[in-house]
Amino acid sequence: MALERLLCMIKKEFIQIFRNSKMRAIVLIMPLVQSMVFGYAVTTDVKQVTTAVYDQARTPESRDLVDRFIHSGYFSVKQTIHSDREMDELIDRGIVAAIILIPPEFSGKLASGTTVAVQIVVDGTDSNTAGVVLNYAGNIIRNDAIEILRKRTDRPGWEATGVHLQTRAWFNENLTSRNFYVPGVIASIVMLVTLLLTSMSVVREKEMGTMEQIIVTPITSAEFIIGKTMPSIILGFVNMIFVTLISVFWFDIPVRGSIVTLLVANGFFLMTTIGAGLFISTLSDTQQQAMMSAFFFYLPAVLLSGFMFPIANMPDVVQAFTYFNPLRYFLIIIRGLFLKGVGVAILWPQILALFILGSLVLTLAVKRFHKNLA
Repeated sequence: MALERLLCMIKKEFIQIFRNSKMRAIVLIMPLVQSMVFGYAVTTDVKQVTTAVYDQARTPESRDLVDRFIHSGYFSVKQTIHSDREMDELIDRGIVAAIILIPPEFSGKLASGTTVAVQIVVDGTDSNTAGVVLNYAGNIIRNDAIEILRKRTDRPGWEATGVHLQTRAWFNENLTSRNFYVPGVIASIVMLVTLLLTSMSVVREKEMGTMEQIIVTPITSAEFIIGKTMPSIILGFVNMIFVTLISVFWFDIPVRGSIVTLLVANGFFLMTTIGAGLFISTLSDTQQQAMMSAFFFYLPAVLLSGFMFPIANMPDVVQAFTYFNPLRYFLIIIRGLFLKGVGVAILWPQILALFILGSLVLTLAVKRFHKNLA
């Protein structure tokens, strides 16, 4: 293998990548845009829920309960309503997401020590958000009840109720969805960039008519493949490091595990994406066909990886298919390293799976490739 020919091939590939304005945007701009989108826009955190209050009691006790909702940080009371018709209209039009309905006998029943019901009307269009809102509201009302018992019995609330509840979340202490999603962007960016670049590498020579020129050169098949894939490998590592830096220094997401383990796992992951891209390139006749095939591979891989939807919630048949998805294993590794701080002793099954899948896919792609026009 001639180093000079190999370096010339790698240089040629970099020139072709950065000559194309669309590819420059994919390589340079897309990692930043996706990091910002998933860091700020894509979130499952429920805060400042638009809320209306239907206070039929209008007593100091009912106002204290409303104040608890306002100062919780989760509810933003936009208006007060005075009739059932207003309540239905606000929910139907989507003006508010929740309504707090306090009955007229609220204070009287509290004074007599009997049970009183407070109704929380929630827009259930988004079932996930509705469930979280109901959970927040239940906690606020429960804390209000404990405070009332404390004042009456002159004892701590937990002694008055017989229950002392404390919650603690491991690894993501504040339950911030950003800490879950942004590290996953590393895997999705690396896969998309390397898949697109590699899938169009060989077919580009066919479409531009330069394959004949390459055939008559002394370059070997090994040099041709390495020269075609090496820029994608380099850019894959660059994007991984770039998004990691954004995660740590911009979004303050901790990296509790080993960076060396992350680099090694990224290398094995690149074996799968480079192999898949090269295989697509050998099967395609045009760059457009290669790009469409790459997205056809990429989108199901993201959906079946656990990046947005838990794999445990999927049907058993679908879960079986996820074992052939390299993105599934890389996401477990990344989140384990970022949030849990675990190492090879815990992550070795995922690292081994990436190595096996990468070896198989890359071997299949190399055997499929031939230095000819077929």
